[in-house]
Amino acid sequence: MAGTSSVIVTGLTAAAVATVGFLAYQAQATVPATLGGKPAANASASAAASKAPRDRRNPAALPSGSGTGERVVYSVDDDRVWLVDARNRVQRTFKVTPGTLDPLPGTYWVSSRSNAVTGTDGTPIEHVVRFTSVDGVAIGFSAAVGEGSRTPADPGVKTGGIRETRADGNVMWTFATIGVRVVVIR
Repeated sequence: MAGTSSVIVTGLTAAAVATVGFLAYQAQATVPATLGGKPAANASASAAASKAPRDRRNPAALPSGSGTGERVVYSVDDDRVWLVDARNRVQRTFKVTPGTLDPLPGTYWVSSRSNAVTGTDGTPIEHVVRFTSVDGVAIGFSAAVGEGSRTPADPGVKTGGIRETRADGNVMWTFATIGVRVVVIR
């Protein structure tokens, strides 16, 4: 009987290890390689844009040193986003409410998207557009479903959600598809 019990335990343990290994592989396989916490290799070029000059008479104007071509520009200091088309025209700009973790200035690319999930703060969110991670927490744009669409995060919880209104989130979702550049500036 002892031999049969150890065979069963060994079989169950092997099945459990295989299941955990498979789930870990699935989770890793769905995370794009670019979803790292470090800026892209050209971060030094983006560092020059990190302190992009502002138009003092028009604070909503696109900072002049934020790059060229189609991109999302996110200013950590101004809590503002610009959606810029391939001809360098601003399609939309809007204020956002950041989470408790900020991405480093640099150039990133949209690496994953989710239509609807629960945020790290427990809030149901939609139109999630991720572009990096900090301290193992995904950083991206999202809109809260329902009331409080731009409520500041609890400072005790590590959150990477850069919250938009639902209307701005709808536009971001259409604009920022996989591979679109995200330029983070100060």
